[in-house]
Amino acid sequence: MKLNKNIQSTAKKVLTQEAEAILQVSAAINSEFEACVEHLLANPGRIVFTGIGKSALIAQKIVATLNSTGSPALFMHAADAIHGDLGMIQRGDSVICISKSGDTPEIKVLVPLIKRLGVSLIAMVSNKQSYLAQQSDFVLHAQADSEADLLNLAPTTSTTVALALGDALAVCLLECKGFTSQDFAKYHPGGALGKRLYLKVADIYPQHEFPHILPQASIQEAIHEISSKRLGATTVMNEHEELLGIITDGDVRRMLEKQQDWANIQIVHMMNSNPKTISSEAFATEALSMMQEKNITQLVVLEKEKAVGFIHLHDLLREGIV
Repeated sequence: MKLNKNIQSTAKKVLTQEAEAILQVSAAINSEFEACVEHLLANPGRIVFTGIGKSALIAQKIVATLNSTGSPALFMHAADAIHGDLGMIQRGDSVICISKSGDTPEIKVLVPLIKRLGVSLIAMVSNKQSYLAQQSDFVLHAQADSEADLLNLAPTTSTTVALALGDALAVCLLECKGFTSQDFAKYHPGGALGKRLYLKVADIYPQHEFPHILPQASIQEAIHEISSKRLGATTVMNEHEELLGIITDGDVRRMLEKQQDWANIQIVHMMNSNPKTISSEAFATEALSMMQEKNITQLVVLEKEKAVGFIHLHDLLREGIV
């Protein structure tokens, strides 16, 4: 059934309205926002977010972002707070209450109870004249003049603005704390993202046998080592276990194409005497970058300048690094 409404026009209108609202909030960032961030940095406790309805859902997302970026936070539903959950608030915590109007009955009941605990109260609110704003120590002005739906009822623009302001707060806190990618990896050990941040070459290469031959080995021995270890290459090392070079299956194919009598060809004449290497302490992402830059599929792994194994492109694919 063909709708009479212009769907594309409505979608663009919603996105434009929400984007303009975020820009409006951005332009209103002032010294009070900065003072709030400084207070949270100096405060030893957790950041407790609360709210009701759609604001509660936004609060939970901001809590997740803060926890993952090194700012301990937790969520307390405004309705559950007056039935026992206030006990999760400890001395030294800060409470951030999200509410568009700042005048809902649940908020009016909750605010005096929070203040009685002696913790700081921060309002993330659209109405700066509201009860919540007037009772708070800091006000994060999440201004939303109207929602994006025709009835101006469904929480849309207001929740988008609150979410964006929460992201701004989280990023300011992590930058002030000097939060690094290594810190981020501590809180994201699972999945491809975590692996990209913490997985090292040393975590991968021991999964394989280490293919290596002596320089006086025959071509048949080289082919057997390449095939049996299934890494597409073998190192050439002397009696002192010093790396002399590398032979890949591509080197073998090219040699067979050029030479008819190859039985007496010496390994040292067909190996690459300048193989690409990487430290076992390097991150797996560095190995991927080197392979992409050099257009190769394997690297020789070094530990204290000694060849100890291989890392292959297939290893990185398997780990989800690529």
